[in-house]
Amino acid sequence: MKIEHFAFNVKEPRKMAEWYIEHLNMSVAKREEEPPYTHFLVDSSGKVMIEVYNNPPDQVPEYRAMNPLLLHLAFVSKNPDQDKNRLLEAGATLVEDTKLSDGSHLVMMRDPWGHALQLCKRAKPMI
Repeated sequence: MKIEHFAFNVKEPRKMAEWYIEHLNMSVAKREEEPPYTHFLVDSSGKVMIEVYNNPPDQVPEYRAMNPLLLHLAFVSKNPDQDKNRLLEAGATLVEDTKLSDGSHLVMMRDPWGHALQLCKRAKPMI
């Protein structure tokens, strides 16, 4: 089996979707303009999709308070320094910038809503 999508209950799905489209090169596969404002966002490969929505009866996790190693979205980046600076200008915050001994470069950030994002440039691509 293959994964269709990962889903996140968030406070502002419409604003978050707009930011991910503009700054992370994602596109909309499907959206709902009425509550719960579900947005299915596809990455630039066209093979990975996330869902963001707001379902108030269910808990919206305090993503900002979570250690980013508990939950994060990792994106392939050809130039992590350039992408880091661009996302910082767009309202993201830096958590950690790590260069591994194998030559990989990993940058952990938070989007403006506190969701953890990782920029990955692997010395040897994993996929």
